[in-house]
Amino acid sequence: MAEGWQAARPFDELVLVPMADGGEGTIEVIESAVPGARRTVVEVVDARGLATDGAWLGLPDGRALVEAAQACGLSRLSPQDRNPLLTTSYGVGQLLAAAAAAGHREIIVGLGGSATVDGGGGMATALGHRLRRADGNGVRIGGRFLVDLDHVELGPSLPARVTVASDVETPLVGPAGAVATFAPQKGAAPADLPLLERALRTLADVVERDLGGGPWRDLPGAGAAGGLGFGLSAFCAAKIERGALTVAGLVGLDAALDGAEVLVTGEGALDRQTVAGKVPAYIARLARSRGLLALAVAGRVEDGAEAAFDRVATLGPDGLEQAAALVAARTAELARAL
Repeated sequence: MAEGWQAARPFDELVLVPMADGGEGTIEVIESAVPGARRTVVEVVDARGLATDGAWLGLPDGRALVEAAQACGLSRLSPQDRNPLLTTSYGVGQLLAAAAAAGHREIIVGLGGSATVDGGGGMATALGHRLRRADGNGVRIGGRFLVDLDHVELGPSLPARVTVASDVETPLVGPAGAVATFAPQKGAAPADLPLLERALRTLADVVERDLGGGPWRDLPGAGAAGGLGFGLSAFCAAKIERGALTVAGLVGLDAALDGAEVLVTGEGALDRQTVAGKVPAYIARLARSRGLLALAVAGRVEDGAEAAFDRVATLGPDGLEQAAALVAARTAELARAL
């Protein structure tokens, strides 16, 4: 994008600020933008329950950043291994425990890009909480087994304050919830959706009854990362924030805009998920609040999402095959149109 703009308007001053919304890649963005950020790699389990390496980021101010996708990320699984009936967020709990054990008393958890629809049940189990069936045995990890949940027993409290950086404002259940919105893209077949919806409703009913708090199921972002927003709110007393807002604060976006005239962002697809909390929607609102032109480059545009911007350029049918070259070319077109 920067190369394309500079080619069209070589005398403009460009300020580049990496952005994310809590989903996959958030750690890389913060690490590149925050001097002194320190990455720690630990062994966790992936969404299938198999050993893998996951990282969390220590920040200079003492906080830690945990990215859920580092453990249960969809991109870490091959298409044939994607099955939200069986995948687990257990590794996220391991990352949280590792960050807390290292002495961090404030943890930011980035949600997005997960392969799971287990409502954070796996994460809670990893932290020592017990999800049990009526016969007293533990519920097996994986979204489908939550239909067997009968009661919850709290384990030790995580010795850290948790803030969730969510990339969407989706509730846990319902027609706009985690299952209806995201389960198909995580590998769920149409016949799986009623079972997964029933599983999350069972989890919400039992957790809200046994923990005596909430309700958490309808919180904006409760359905993020297959319901991890719900699990973190219930078991870790987490506060859910818009991920883009959290990341913007960490990378200093607001200060970087002083003196700017145009704000340019991009996304693979500008669609209804964009306006539900993704970076481009936040960027567009920020530009409007400052009286800046808001421009975007996108692989494709759907659902009228382009209305948030003054102008949008799309990559067209060759976007996947020639992404880098076309992004530069389309950004140059936006620049020349000013």
